[in-house]
Amino acid sequence: VNLMAEPGRVLTLIGPNGSGKSTILKSIVKQLKSLGGVVYLNGKATSEMKEAEIAKSLSMVMTEHIHPELMSCRDVVATGRYPYTGRLGILDKQDWKLVDEAITMVHAEEVAEQSFTRISDGQRQRVMLARAICQDTAILVLDEPTSYLDIRYKLDILNSIRKLARERNIAVIMSLHELDLVQKVSDMVACVDGTTVSHIGPPEEIFQGSLVQKLYGIEEKNFDSMLGIMQMPGNKAAPNVFVIGGGGAAIPTYYRLQREHIPFAAGTSLQRRRIFAEVKEIRMYQLTFWRKHMGCIRHIIRIINAVTHFLKKGIAGIIVLVFLVKVRKYFFDVKK
Repeated sequence: VNLMAEPGRVLTLIGPNGSGKSTILKSIVKQLKSLGGVVYLNGKATSEMKEAEIAKSLSMVMTEHIHPELMSCRDVVATGRYPYTGRLGILDKQDWKLVDEAITMVHAEEVAEQSFTRISDGQRQRVMLARAICQDTAILVLDEPTSYLDIRYKLDILNSIRKLARERNIAVIMSLHELDLVQKVSDMVACVDGTTVSHIGPPEEIFQGSLVQKLYGIEEKNFDSMLGIMQMPGNKAAPNVFVIGGGGAAIPTYYRLQREHIPFAAGTSLQRRRIFAEVKEIRMYQLTFWRKHMGCIRHIIRIINAVTHFLKKGIAGIIVLVFLVKVRKYFFDVKK
C-alpha cells in the first residue's frame, strides 16, 4: 500500500466490505499496529512521534461509537481542543470560539446543549466531525463520514469537507460507499481490493470502463460508471414492451417496468428518428432493415411513449411502429 495525502485535496478509498479500507485508515491514525512499512506525517515517522504531537497534526472520525457520560454535544466537540490545553483541560475564549464555529459548520446548533447519549446516530456523526474540525489539524481522516446521515446532511457534510480542503488547505483521507458522491467530492480515488491498492487516480480515470464493476465483483451493466449509480438486474427474457424515451423522460418508466420484472426494449429520440426515417423509405422486399431493427419488435405487445412533446411532432412515427408490431408476423414470414 502506497498512498499520499496532499494539502487541499481529498483522497477517497473505495472497495467492497472487508477489503481493508478501515484497516488502512486505522493504521494511519495508529489505532492498529502496523505489520510493516512506515507512516510519515510531515516527513516524520509516526512511530517516532508522541500521541500529543500527532494530535496537533492529524484528527479523525472513525465508525466506532464513543460513550461519554454526562456530557453535552458541545462538551464532546470541545475535547478536540485538549491537545492545545494544559493538563487540566481548561479552554480559553479562543478555544470556545473554534468549538462553536465547528458546530455551526456541521449545522449541529440544535443539539449543542443536548446530552450526547440522547441524540440520533446521524446527529452524533455531525458532532464528531465538528470535534475533528475544531482540533484544527493539517490532516483529517474520516471513516465513512456519511454513515447514518440522511440525504440533506450527507450533502452538508461532504460540502463541509470540500470547503475545509479548499479554504483551509487541509489534506483529507476518507472512505466512502456512496460511489455517486465519490465522484463529486474526491480529487483522487484509491481502489482497495482486499490485498492491495489496485488503482489510484482522479475520478475521471477510475469511473470509466469496467474498473469499478471488477473491483466490486458485479456485472458491467449493473453499474453506470458515468453517473455512479447502481442498476438492478433486469429480466433477460425477450422484450414485450417498447419504450420511446429521450432526455431522461423515460427513466421512471424504466424503473417501474424493472420493478414489475417486465422485459422491455427502449429507443432514444435520435434512435427513434433514425428508425422511423428508414421505415418511411422501406420496401417490402428490402429485408436489411428488418434484420437490423426488428429483433426487439418480434415479441412487442405494447408501446409506451414517455416523451410527451413527441406526441405533437412524431405521432406519425408511433403509428408506423404500431403498424410494424401489428403486421410483424407477415414480415417475419417473408424473412423466413
